[in-house]
Amino acid sequence: MAAVTPKIRSRKDGAAVPLDEFDKRLLDQLQGSFPIAARPYAEVATALGVPEERVLARVAELVQQRIIRQVTPIYDTRAFGYGSMLVAAKVDAEHPWRPAKVINEHPGVSHNYLRNHEFNMWFTIAVEPDSQLGLDGTLEVLQRETGAESIRQLPTLKLFKIRMDLEMSGGTESLARQVGVAVEPMETEIQPYDELDKAVVRATQGDLPIVSEPYEKAAAELGMPVPRLLEHLEGMVERKLLRRVAAILFHRRAGFSANGMGVWKVPEDRIAELGPRMAAFRGISHCYQRPTYEDWPYQIFTMAHGRSKEECDAILDAIAEEMGCIEDRATLYSSTEFKKVRLLYFTEDFKKWEQAHS
Repeated sequence: MAAVTPKIRSRKDGAAVPLDEFDKRLLDQLQGSFPIAARPYAEVATALGVPEERVLARVAELVQQRIIRQVTPIYDTRAFGYGSMLVAAKVDAEHPWRPAKVINEHPGVSHNYLRNHEFNMWFTIAVEPDSQLGLDGTLEVLQRETGAESIRQLPTLKLFKIRMDLEMSGGTESLARQVGVAVEPMETEIQPYDELDKAVVRATQGDLPIVSEPYEKAAAELGMPVPRLLEHLEGMVERKLLRRVAAILFHRRAGFSANGMGVWKVPEDRIAELGPRMAAFRGISHCYQRPTYEDWPYQIFTMAHGRSKEECDAILDAIAEEMGCIEDRATLYSSTEFKKVRLLYFTEDFKKWEQAHS
């Protein structure tokens, strides 16, 4: 693989915004776990030792300044039975925006990036449990409509970690170290759910309002008291349908201008051992085992986020040094973010797309 340094595109509202120590502590607190409580901002304020009014005002400002993208529940796609995967496509390198637009129009595409590789367009896609086309049929349509020369399906074979929170207060040394012991692979199988669960998802997904009692509106829509909604959300966490509630950031605006997808060719008999160890590094947000192809020998994927390409390199180099047995690896950097949104579940958009494209 040829080494390519991606061009960091300058965009309106794309430059990092200076943040003081209070902002960094606040963002760390909001990303880690936003309380499922009647007055969650009051609990955040208590943890930071400041009044609730200061937290509410600053969070509203950070949303306005496009540093916080949203505060939202993060539901588990696979637990709800949605078929999903990472896809690598080989599209016209000179004119990637047209195929990106086609891909982005699918309601199940949550992330889409241009990366420095022959397979240059990388996106995540999900389809509903009752999809008529399914993932294979949907990708056939997208390949035809984008004119992609080739597509590689890279579903998750084993999930070692998925937790997207950027450590605002720490430096490179903090990001490039293991945190505690190796984590256990997480459950990703479909879980039982009912019509009430679906109603709760519809009422709470998307942006939670930046107010003292942000769950009130959803509870009123559902016709239930706030304590009952909170109890139900906690139960959804226990049943693995809801991962957590958290703030999602605009990475570049928050100072994390680079993300490097480290891919590793690992001895087959050591994947189960090394995957959790890689996932334990603080600077790694996602870690998966994925299938290989003749032209793609890498089984483990680790997503590193840093304030620079050099910081991402430091995280991935630290992993390589700690593992000690991996000779073949590569890092793919994103040069353009075509799309990044939270997936919305149980909407009519999926069926409308299939009716229009099947």
